Amino acid sequence: MRTTSLLIDNDILIDAGTGVGDLSIAELSQIDHVFLTHSHLDHIACLPFMVDTVGEMRDKPLTVYAQQATIEILRNHVFNWSVWPDFTEIPSAEQPHLRFETIRIGQEMKFGWRAIRALPANHTVPAVGYHLDSGHASLVFTGDTGVCPALWPEINKITNLRHLIIETAFSNREQKLAIMSKHLCPSMLAEELTHLQRAAELFITHLKPGQIELTMQEVEECVGEFKPRMLQNNHVFEL
Repeated sequence: MRTTSLLIDNDILIDAGTGVGDLSIAELSQIDHVFLTHSHLDHIACLPFMVDTVGEMRDKPLTVYAQQATIEILRNHVFNWSVWPDFTEIPSAEQPHLRFETIRIGQEMKFGWRAIRALPANHTVPAVGYHLDSGHASLVFTGDTGVCPALWPEINKITNLRHLIIETAFSNREQKLAIMSKHLCPSMLAEELTHLQRAAELFITHLKPGQIELTMQEVEECVGEFKPRMLQNNHVFEL
């Protein structure tokens, strides 16, 4: 029940929610790259603490990849010397603990045999999902998204898709709230999955606390043919 954070091998994070708190300081110090889906607190909460904790242990900056709009939000509202120090200037602007790198939807970044590509998402702030490709198999994490027609053609291009992690934040009784906040509920998830043309293991995440059992029951009723599972803390995917 941590907020969103996915660790790839030992050196890359997708989002920096409170799940980061499960890692030791030694593990945190090995992370070189953080890819953010968007700027909401449940996806960035531990980033300021992480930089502060391990910055002095590292010989190069932690690189945070995000859309330009997300980076601007972080600069203006988090690393602004009022909420938290600006670690892009600490200990110096020439050798900082933190650096930002802008990514665009469709852009692919490679790290050895691993590739990470930003996918379209539709949320209340600029957002992306991510396609992770080991060369043997792929995982898609949608991040926070409501109905997103642009996402599915990109997923359907992935010939080696193995895992799909998709959010379903609300139960069906809160469909209006899901639409307003650009999240999904089970009936909306079912409609979105009609566009999926690839076989994949389906994992559900971002369920609202207090409605988990109800929402997963409705997910089973709406998309049971996909054999959906709730994403659990410390689940390990092998690609």
